[in-house]
Amino acid sequence: MKIKPIGDRVLVKAIKEEEVTKSGIILPDTIDKEKKAEGEIIAIGQGEKVEKLGLKVGDRVLFGKYAGEEVKVDEEEYKILSHEDILAVAE
Repeated sequence: MKIKPIGDRVLVKAIKEEEVTKSGIILPDTIDKEKKAEGEIIAIGQGEKVEKLGLKVGDRVLFGKYAGEEVKVDEEEYKILSHEDILAVAE
C-alpha cells in the first residue's frame, strides 16, 4: 500500500535514536524524555502552506515527540504531520 498525504500534511518515517548517558547507560525509548523527534520525509501533500516551507522528499526534519498521527503500513511505522508540527529541517 502507498500513502500520499493530502493538503498541508507530510508523511515522515521517524528515526529512532537511543540516548546514552555520560556513564554509558543506554536509555530506552520508553523513558519519558522531553526530546524532539527526528524523521525523514517520505511524501509531501499539495497544500499551499506546506509548499511554502520548501520541503522535499528525503529531508530530515525535527518535530514534537507527540506530534502527528502514527500510521503502520507494511510493517513500517510512519507519522503524518501537519505543516505546523514541523519545527526545523536538520542539515
